[in-house]
Amino acid sequence: MPPNPWLTTLRTAGAWLAALLLFFPLGWLFLTAFKTELQAIAVPPLFVFEPTLENFGEVQSRSDYLLYARNSLITSVASTAIGLIIAAPAAYSMAFFRTRRTRDILMWMLSTKMMPAVGALLPIYVLAQTAGLLDSLSALTVVFTLSNLPIMVWMLYSSYKDIPNEILEAARMDGANLWTEFRHVVLPLSVGGLASTGLLCLVLAWNESFWALNLTSAKAGTLATLIASYSSPEGLFWAQLSAASLMAIAPIVVFGWFSQKQLVQGLTFGAVK
Repeated sequence: MPPNPWLTTLRTAGAWLAALLLFFPLGWLFLTAFKTELQAIAVPPLFVFEPTLENFGEVQSRSDYLLYARNSLITSVASTAIGLIIAAPAAYSMAFFRTRRTRDILMWMLSTKMMPAVGALLPIYVLAQTAGLLDSLSALTVVFTLSNLPIMVWMLYSSYKDIPNEILEAARMDGANLWTEFRHVVLPLSVGGLASTGLLCLVLAWNESFWALNLTSAKAGTLATLIASYSSPEGLFWAQLSAASLMAIAPIVVFGWFSQKQLVQGLTFGAVK
């Protein structure tokens, strides 16, 4: 039966509407970043104006943008790398050496993501303070790693489940031990899953703001800390806030655009069997 043209048109219009609604905040942020403070709060809003770059210069002169960007990069990359090193063998064990409790362990790990982060703030803050790690990249990296670890294990578990057991059985018949099997068989066959998991958790760590705001200040603050600094008792500087936000999200948006195929693949592991 040929598709109904009216239904196709309706679906297309709905898709465009959803895309515009999702893009509108980012588009408005982009416009506001190039306005003056008076133009940013004008009523009705200005869509036609003479753009200015003074907000970006003000952001850099007021605070060291490169320092915050470096901290975001270090904590995101380090936490992702450490998480993959831990999650890869853990998921391998659960995927190919299942026990009666494997499913329960996976569900328990996933359930930790359902707990509000504020519920764990006090003990983590006290631990960091006792260890002298407040406002340090080390503490932030550890917290980011532990926060994303359940997602990493679940995604890699789904990726490993797509590997045929016959391949592993053949490797074992050839005398491969666990380390050889994991290193020379499982890892090469799951490069796509590793890449997708790493990319997604890198984005999550880059966008994390709760822990950055509560465990750091000026020394180890990330770009989330930079953005929050534009909220003051004098009020919000909308144009400068938009410029700082645009500078914070631009690297990860560009990165996500070029790696969207791997990100989508990671989010759909196990969807089709």
